[in-house]
Amino acid sequence: MISQRRVGAANLLAATLVVLFTSVAAGAQNLAVLPVNIFMPPGQMATTLAVTNQSNSDTAIQIRAYAWNQPDGGDDQLTPSDAVVVSPPIATIAAGATQVVRLILRQPPQGKEATYRILVDQLPPAAQPGMVHVVLRLSIPVFAQPPTRAVAHVQYHVEVAGGQSYLVASNDGLSHDVIRDIVLTTSDGRKLKTESRALPYVLAGATRRWHIVAQDPLPLPGETLRLTARAVAGAVDEQVRVVPSP
Repeated sequence: MISQRRVGAANLLAATLVVLFTSVAAGAQNLAVLPVNIFMPPGQMATTLAVTNQSNSDTAIQIRAYAWNQPDGGDDQLTPSDAVVVSPPIATIAAGATQVVRLILRQPPQGKEATYRILVDQLPPAAQPGMVHVVLRLSIPVFAQPPTRAVAHVQYHVEVAGGQSYLVASNDGLSHDVIRDIVLTTSDGRKLKTESRALPYVLAGATRRWHIVAQDPLPLPGETLRLTARAVAGAVDEQVRVVPSP
């Protein structure tokens, strides 16, 4: 099981640079993946992913599927899963070439949207004297819709605890939401923003917390803040209550 809070949020959003050994020079490969988000509508059981080697030398990759959950206030958790069949799981891509990877669901989602992450890891080449090899990890979200209509339903509040405050989003709907460009405005016009590198996804049935920065003084329990943001369904503009942490 992989806890994304421990390994870092960047692993979920973009390529991660992994330094394999220390020396005096560095070498890196370039990979591109399309699509960067995979959406599978009701009834669709298979799709493809294209991995392109943009470098001038051959490169090897490994592709693995993980179940993606948010069990602890939005702390993304990846667990190895055989619910998605990946073919091929390992491949060597020639310079300038593209490898098509097939993804197949073993069974359709039931009740709510199923969420996965496909990790594409570049495998390190043979060690060379005086060279540091830097490899890439690409993390691709997969959203598979159930047979019945699934939409997100997110409710917000602000929690204050231990000298810190957090925007809390609880999604009791059947599909994920993506919350971006979050701004909270106090009654006296101060603008409060969440951490810029925080992940935007709130999965179905999950709760996510964003730490609010630049908060002097803290919002007080009972106060009301104005929340503006962008979500899947469009603009968010609503009043949210500040409450003490339970």
